[in-house]
Amino acid sequence: MRNKEIGRLAGALAGAGLAAAGLGWLLGGPAAGWAALAAAAAESALCLGFTAGRYRRLADLAGQIDRVLHDAETVFISTQEEGELAILESELAKTTQRIRERNRALQREKSRLAEAMADIAHQLRTPLTSCNLVLALLEQAPDPARRLELLREAEALFARMDWLLDALLKLSRLEAGIVPFASGPVALDALVDRALQPLAVPLELRRVTVVRQIPAGAVWQGDAAWLAEAVQNILKNSLENAGEGGRIEIGAADTPLYTELTVRDSGPGIAEKDLPHLFDRFYRGQTGSAGYGIGLALCRQIVADQGGSVSARNHPGGGAVFRVRFPKPLPAAESDDSLTGKSPGCEPPAV
Repeated sequence: MRNKEIGRLAGALAGAGLAAAGLGWLLGGPAAGWAALAAAAAESALCLGFTAGRYRRLADLAGQIDRVLHDAETVFISTQEEGELAILESELAKTTQRIRERNRALQREKSRLAEAMADIAHQLRTPLTSCNLVLALLEQAPDPARRLELLREAEALFARMDWLLDALLKLSRLEAGIVPFASGPVALDALVDRALQPLAVPLELRRVTVVRQIPAGAVWQGDAAWLAEAVQNILKNSLENAGEGGRIEIGAADTPLYTELTVRDSGPGIAEKDLPHLFDRFYRGQTGSAGYGIGLALCRQIVADQGGSVSARNHPGGGAVFRVRFPKPLPAAESDDSLTGKSPGCEPPAV
């Protein structure tokens, strides 16, 4: 009776029972009055018992929810067959399962974040240690030529750290989904020109030949600036692997289903153990590459966020081949005809 709702229900049932007993007494005499009172009491007892049972089940559900909120691995065991309580229990079970899955996902994200922070600290520690060594040597070097050489080395190290931090910032923004991509036609020949421009000097110093075979009219749909950066990271990787006097072949395929850009180098190829992890963040492979293992991860994120895919494999003739593919959207008129079964030309073309 501490429950106010049950108390009000009991009072209403008692009033109705007394009214029925009084009416029976007036109409049928004392026997009818006592019979009506007994029937009302039995009905009230059944109603109160059923209501108390429902409240006990609700209290059990509340207890299970409380245990879930306190991180207990409670599993909802259904005791209801049908009705509102069974529906409520089922929905609560689904909700708690979703909460547990999100908690596990958050724990995994927390672990990945901790690993990423450790990787970033490790990646920055190496050039910082080198910078400290260079500055110590610079302090002790009396020769102007030697001092200039050390200053250039320190400048290169700081430039590498600046690139690493910039790439990590871009990657974190992409993974957080806060980068607003532009959407428009991007010609592949102009895109390759834009990606090759910052690499002109390294290509010339290493005497790497670039051969291009891009069909006219090959177009992607996306953000030109971000796509150029993705392609540039692939070209950087190919430049490092091609070696002195190597060769990079850039081609494209324009089909009714997709438009694909391929980049092949003349290097030794990719180790089989590295292929599944090539686009993972901070993965540098078994060959001990001088890079940070961030460029290809950034490339994959840029391409994937705009609806494309990137892959790598070894070419049978030698070297590594990277493929960046974007599917072509199905024209609205064709998709409508395939669904409705109408032949082309029956309807006016979509504007």
